[in-house]
Amino acid sequence: MHIGVQLLGESVLLSLMGGVAGIALGAGATAVYASTQGWIVVVPVLSVVGAVAIALALGALAGVYPAVRAARLAPAAALRSV
Repeated sequence: MHIGVQLLGESVLLSLMGGVAGIALGAGATAVYASTQGWIVVVPVLSVVGAVAIALALGALAGVYPAVRAARLAPAAALRSV
């Protein structure tokens, strides 16, 4: 069971890091473009929270299958595959 939880945790962590990086790049690109146009930069907090939540949900969904598959392995078989 430990390996399955580890795989799911890795998937969620990677998706969180990717989501945060995407938000940072998007906000940065928005700020650069807005400043060239003379506009005020507005990044709604709800959009940021929603983007992080979606990234976490997708990471969890993508990590469930490998985690369940790893949890079904016998401990000896799981160690051999590492």
